[in-house]
Amino acid sequence: MNTTKHPTPLPSEQEAELARVSGRDLSVVLSSRAETQQFDFKDDRGETRTVTLPTSFVRLMVEALAEIGQGNAVSLIPIHAELTSQEAADVLNVSRPYLIQLLDKGEIPYRKVNTHRRIRYDDVLAYKNRVDADRRAALEELSALHQEMGLE
Repeated sequence: MNTTKHPTPLPSEQEAELARVSGRDLSVVLSSRAETQQFDFKDDRGETRTVTLPTSFVRLMVEALAEIGQGNAVSLIPIHAELTSQEAADVLNVSRPYLIQLLDKGEIPYRKVNTHRRIRYDDVLAYKNRVDADRRAALEELSALHQEMGLE
Protein backbone atom coordinates (compact mmCIF):
# COMPACT_ATOMS: atom_id res chain seq x y z
CA MET A 1 0.00 0.00 0.00
CA ASN A 2 1.32 3.41 -0.86
CA THR A 3 -0.92 6.40 -0.34
CA THR A 4 1.80 9.03 -0.72
CA LYS A 5 2.33 8.54 -4.47
CA HIS A 6 -1.34 9.09 -5.32
CA PRO A 7 -2.82 11.42 -2.74
CA THR A 8 -6.59 11.44 -2.52
CA PRO A 9 -7.85 14.75 -3.93
CA LEU A 10 -10.20 16.92 -1.94
CA PRO A 11 -13.77 16.75 -3.22
CA SER A 12 -15.18 19.62 -5.26
CA GLU A 13 -18.13 21.54 -3.83
CA GLN A 14 -20.45 19.65 -6.19
CA GLU A 15 -19.05 16.31 -5.02
CA ALA A 16 -19.39 17.37 -1.39
CA GLU A 17 -23.04 18.35 -1.89
CA LEU A 18 -23.80 15.11 -3.73
CA ALA A 19 -22.10 13.17 -0.91
CA ARG A 20 -24.24 14.96 1.71
CA VAL A 21 -27.47 14.14 -0.14
CA SER A 22 -26.43 10.56 -0.95
CA GLY A 23 -25.30 9.94 2.62
CA ARG A 24 -28.66 11.06 4.00
CA ASP A 25 -30.49 8.85 1.50
CA LEU A 26 -28.30 5.83 2.26
CA SER A 27 -28.52 6.26 6.02
CA VAL A 28 -32.24 5.40 5.83
CA VAL A 29 -31.24 1.90 4.70
CA LEU A 30 -29.23 1.41 7.90
CA SER A 31 -32.37 1.36 10.03
CA SER A 32 -33.05 -2.10 8.59
CA ARG A 33 -31.84 -5.12 10.56
CA ALA A 34 -30.98 -7.01 7.37
CA GLU A 35 -27.43 -8.30 6.98
CA THR A 36 -27.37 -7.34 3.30
CA GLN A 37 -28.82 -4.55 1.18
CA GLN A 38 -29.69 -4.61 -2.52
CA PHE A 39 -29.04 -1.66 -4.79
CA ASP A 40 -29.92 -1.13 -8.44
CA PHE A 41 -27.29 0.65 -10.52
CA LYS A 42 -27.86 1.95 -14.04
CA ASP A 43 -24.96 1.98 -16.47
CA ASP A 44 -24.43 4.50 -19.27
CA ARG A 45 -26.64 2.40 -21.60
CA GLY A 46 -29.54 2.53 -19.13
CA GLU A 47 -29.22 -1.14 -18.16
CA THR A 48 -29.88 -1.93 -14.52
CA ARG A 49 -27.70 -4.22 -12.47
CA THR A 50 -28.68 -5.32 -8.97
CA VAL A 51 -25.83 -5.56 -6.47
CA THR A 52 -26.12 -7.09 -3.00
CA LEU A 53 -23.85 -5.48 -0.39
CA PRO A 54 -23.22 -6.29 3.27
CA THR A 55 -24.92 -3.77 5.57
CA SER A 56 -21.55 -3.24 7.27
CA PHE A 57 -20.20 -1.95 3.94
CA VAL A 58 -23.20 0.35 3.48
CA ARG A 59 -22.48 1.75 6.98
CA LEU A 60 -18.87 2.38 5.89
CA MET A 61 -20.13 4.11 2.73
CA VAL A 62 -22.38 6.39 4.79
CA GLU A 63 -19.42 7.32 7.02
CA ALA A 64 -17.24 8.01 3.96
CA LEU A 65 -19.97 10.12 2.36
CA ALA A 66 -20.31 12.14 5.58
CA GLU A 67 -16.59 12.93 5.48
CA ILE A 68 -16.68 13.81 1.78
CA GLY A 69 -19.76 15.95 2.47
CA GLN A 70 -17.64 17.96 4.91
CA GLY A 71 -15.03 18.52 2.20
CA ASN A 72 -12.57 15.91 3.46
CA ALA A 73 -10.70 13.45 1.27
CA VAL A 74 -11.25 9.79 2.17
CA SER A 75 -9.12 6.71 1.68
CA LEU A 76 -9.60 3.14 2.87
CA ILE A 77 -6.84 1.26 4.64
CA PRO A 78 -7.26 -2.41 5.53
CA ILE A 79 -6.77 -2.96 9.28
CA HIS A 80 -4.10 -5.60 8.64
CA ALA A 81 -2.19 -3.42 6.16
CA GLU A 82 1.44 -2.53 6.73
CA LEU A 83 2.34 1.11 6.37
CA THR A 84 5.59 2.84 5.56
CA SER A 85 6.91 5.18 8.22
CA GLN A 86 5.65 8.17 6.22
CA GLU A 87 2.16 6.68 5.87
CA ALA A 88 2.04 5.91 9.62
CA ALA A 89 3.18 9.46 10.39
CA ASP A 90 0.42 10.79 8.13
CA VAL A 91 -2.22 8.71 9.97
CA LEU A 92 -1.02 10.11 13.31
CA ASN A 93 -0.59 13.62 11.89
CA VAL A 94 3.00 13.80 13.13
CA SER A 95 6.32 14.26 11.37
CA ARG A 96 8.17 11.21 10.11
CA PRO A 97 11.21 11.92 12.37
CA TYR A 98 8.91 12.04 15.43
CA LEU A 99 7.32 8.74 14.39
CA ILE A 100 10.78 7.18 14.08
CA GLN A 101 11.49 8.30 17.67
CA LEU A 102 8.28 6.59 18.80
CA LEU A 103 9.27 3.41 16.99
CA ASP A 104 12.79 3.44 18.43
CA LYS A 105 11.38 3.93 21.96
CA GLY A 106 9.10 0.91 21.48
CA GLU A 107 5.89 2.95 21.66
CA ILE A 108 4.63 1.33 18.45
CA PRO A 109 5.71 -2.13 17.26
CA TYR A 110 7.23 -2.44 13.80
CA ARG A 111 9.35 -4.74 11.68
CA LYS A 112 12.19 -4.05 9.31
CA VAL A 113 12.33 -5.07 5.68
CA ASN A 114 15.96 -4.49 4.75
CA THR A 115 16.42 -0.89 5.93
CA HIS A 116 12.73 0.04 5.76
CA ARG A 117 10.35 0.06 8.71
CA ARG A 118 6.89 -1.44 8.29
CA ILE A 119 4.18 -0.66 10.82
CA ARG A 120 0.85 -2.45 11.03
CA TYR A 121 -2.11 -0.13 10.66
CA ASP A 122 -3.88 -1.66 13.65
CA ASP A 123 -0.79 -0.97 15.80
CA VAL A 124 -0.85 2.67 14.68
CA LEU A 125 -4.55 2.88 15.59
CA ALA A 126 -3.93 1.23 18.97
CA TYR A 127 -1.23 3.83 19.75
CA LYS A 128 -3.53 6.66 18.61
CA ASN A 129 -6.35 5.35 20.82
CA ARG A 130 -3.98 5.11 23.84
CA VAL A 131 -2.74 8.67 23.32
CA ASP A 132 -6.30 9.96 22.85
CA ALA A 133 -7.43 8.20 26.05
CA ASP A 134 -4.47 9.67 27.97
CA ARG A 135 -5.35 13.15 26.68
CA ARG A 136 -8.99 12.76 27.69
CA ALA A 137 -7.99 11.58 31.17
CA ALA A 138 -5.61 14.53 31.60
CA LEU A 139 -8.30 16.94 30.45
CA GLU A 140 -10.84 15.46 32.87
CA GLU A 141 -8.31 15.69 35.69
CA LEU A 142 -7.60 19.34 34.88
CA SER A 143 -11.30 20.07 34.67
CA ALA A 144 -11.93 18.43 38.06
CA LEU A 145 -9.04 20.36 39.61
CA HIS A 146 -10.39 23.56 38.09
CA GLN A 147 -13.80 22.94 39.66
CA GLU A 148 -12.26 22.03 43.04
CA MET A 149 -10.44 25.33 43.10
CA GLY A 150 -13.62 27.17 42.17
CA LEU A 151 -12.11 28.70 39.04
CA GLU A 152 -15.18 28.75 36.87
